[in-house]
Amino acid sequence: MNKKHKINVAILFGGKSAEHEVSLRSAKNVVDAIDKRKYNPILIGIDKKGKWLLNDSSQYLLNPENSKAISLDKSSDSVVLIPQNKGEMFNLSNPKNIQSLDVVFPILHGPFGEDGTVQGLLKLANIPFVGAGVLGSAVGMDKDVMKRLLREAGLPIANFLVFKDIDKINFERVVEKIGLPFFIKPSNLGSSVGVSKVKNKSDFKKALVEAFRYDRKILIEEYIKGREIECSVLGNDNPIASVPGEVIVKREFYSYEAKYVDEKGAILEIPAKLDKKTQKKIQKLTILTFKTLSCEGLARVDFFLLDNGKVIINEINTIPGFTSISMYPKLWETSGINYTDLIDRLIQLALERFEKEQKIKTSY
Repeated sequence: MNKKHKINVAILFGGKSAEHEVSLRSAKNVVDAIDKRKYNPILIGIDKKGKWLLNDSSQYLLNPENSKAISLDKSSDSVVLIPQNKGEMFNLSNPKNIQSLDVVFPILHGPFGEDGTVQGLLKLANIPFVGAGVLGSAVGMDKDVMKRLLREAGLPIANFLVFKDIDKINFERVVEKIGLPFFIKPSNLGSSVGVSKVKNKSDFKKALVEAFRYDRKILIEEYIKGREIECSVLGNDNPIASVPGEVIVKREFYSYEAKYVDEKGAILEIPAKLDKKTQKKIQKLTILTFKTLSCEGLARVDFFLLDNGKVIINEINTIPGFTSISMYPKLWETSGINYTDLIDRLIQLALERFEKEQKIKTSY
């Protein structure tokens, strides 16, 4: 790669997901913080129908300061990435305009972006990209597969049941196995979208309908009463863990509204008030989770800390939020890595992994 020019970083955001708006807010923060002396950000917004748009950095978002009204500016050229084209992006609106990409920074939360689909396309196109590869992304997105792999590795998780939309789900049998209350959530989604806390039978049917709106497979998971602790990971082969932080929820649970809409929905305490032994235990479990699930680049691992000191792994997020109030960048800032340096490290990790992968033989 030519070191004399700025590195062209395609920031990929939006997407066909219920977490589309979260992605827009994350992208804004990355665009604002990236070192523009070193990197040339190329903004590619994906609308909710899956159309890729080459956005102008001066106006790529509409209502950017309004968390409820924020949207993608769709008045841009349509672009497409073709597999095995040496990182060239073609402009369908202006075919003569071919953009060369050096690395892609996906900030796509949820399906069609965080689940290995985009990562597979970028692999075929032979372009370096930030974050987990196809396997780690797919495993990290599917809570069912994720939890089964963690359980197989002997790591602590909550009890859970899995159902498809064709299954008959009996409330009494669920209570017998899981207890009350419990959570119902889509298997392949994040940001607490479609998640409900069920306290009685009258909540049950409504919660099932809500979860199945977003996925054909759902989890029913036991309620764990404990402190909500989160820890960030950075690295490829030798990842490091940040200081842990705590989410002190002011609502019924850490819902979408508490995370992104209601500024008073939760308090982030960074670092979390933990003794050194518990902090090291959580950091160790964070890295073990990251490695067990074949992740790379970055992730955030969420835990429950019980009164007796036991730590339960809730889930991993392979493309955590980068909004102004997101835990991932805040944890690293407290750990000594500011936002701009964090973005730089993530891009360099992507380039480093790509360079190693290019040395793998593809013929025998």
